[in-house]
Amino acid sequence: MLMNALLLALREIRRNLMRSFLTILGIVIGVAAVITMVTLGNGATRMVAEQISSLGSNLLIMRPGQRLGPGRDEAGAPKFRLADAEAIRSQVSALQAVAPVVGSGVTLVAGNENWSSTVSGTTNAYFITGNWKLAAGRQFSDEDEKVGRAVCVIGNTVRDKLFGHQNPLGAALRIKNFSCEIIGLLASKGQGAMGMDQDDVVVIPLLTAQRRLTGNQDVATLMISMQDGADTTRVMAQIRQLMRERRKLAENDDDNFNLMDTKQIAQALAGTIGTMTALLGAVAAVSLLVGGIGIMNIMLVSVTERTREIGIRLAIGALEHEVLLQFLIEAVALSALGGVVGILLALLTCLGLSALMHMPFMFDPGINLLAFAFSAAIGVVFGYMPARRAASLDPIEALRHE
Repeated sequence: MLMNALLLALREIRRNLMRSFLTILGIVIGVAAVITMVTLGNGATRMVAEQISSLGSNLLIMRPGQRLGPGRDEAGAPKFRLADAEAIRSQVSALQAVAPVVGSGVTLVAGNENWSSTVSGTTNAYFITGNWKLAAGRQFSDEDEKVGRAVCVIGNTVRDKLFGHQNPLGAALRIKNFSCEIIGLLASKGQGAMGMDQDDVVVIPLLTAQRRLTGNQDVATLMISMQDGADTTRVMAQIRQLMRERRKLAENDDDNFNLMDTKQIAQALAGTIGTMTALLGAVAAVSLLVGGIGIMNIMLVSVTERTREIGIRLAIGALEHEVLLQFLIEAVALSALGGVVGILLALLTCLGLSALMHMPFMFDPGINLLAFAFSAAIGVVFGYMPARRAASLDPIEALRHE
């Protein structure tokens, strides 16, 4: 009986293809919109997580002032010193490396080419904390760091802008009023958090930067890499206590430095993206309700058009529940067909947008199955009233209908 009802439903759908397509259009748009929003949201979450993790492994970042980001209040807070980094490395357990960093935006010159970039003065620990690998050349030697030699390691973007595809190793790079020898080329890391190009960087020894760029011994940032499995809360508490002692802060004084775990940034951004995805998905789901109303409207029209047919079926012995089942299956078939078309449209849309937006395509079988099930449920909910109306027709009155 179910198969016969399904065949009758498909026959009716095929008989009015254009009307059937327009009927399921709301379901198609709703299902496609929900799946697209969730899939792109998952891809954005994964991309943010990868970009944050590319900053460094188990990374803590410490800067002067109580806040980070725009408007941070580091102006009145004392900077760090190299001794602070050495104290943290020697007195705090479960650390992998501590890198003092000073940075400056400068114009780089090589031959006839120039490029505005960022120069970071630091130690070899920077390559550990930042998960940097060398594509060619070498890191700083102990002698380079000790005497502050004019040597540098450059990122892939700097190489492309100043040297093209030529080998930059051994070439001279002019930074402000001094030249340095390029001794290493960093492996590409691509785009980082907030759209930052991580490969647009030049790394020089800390002492070189302090002597030739900043003119003082201040350290602007401490990058601290923890060992795998380390208790982040305990490590951060130890660092905070040590720095309060070194900066001679009284018990009631607020910290004049900020210690941040990059994992917290990833979690906060992922939570924000998740909330936005849920809101957009909820808005898109309204299309499913609109599509359900369209199905109910067309099914009511279909019942009116086929009143005589229904009367004949009832007159020759069809039961009410058989007529109800026929129209209910027809409504479910329409909505399920809309669900299938919507899923296919969503997959094509997500593949195209993921490639266009350079984010990973995160196929989620769960949301696809849920959207399909919801579209079928729409058919049941909005198709029941027309089906019930068809089943309750008086055969005599139905046969008189023209």
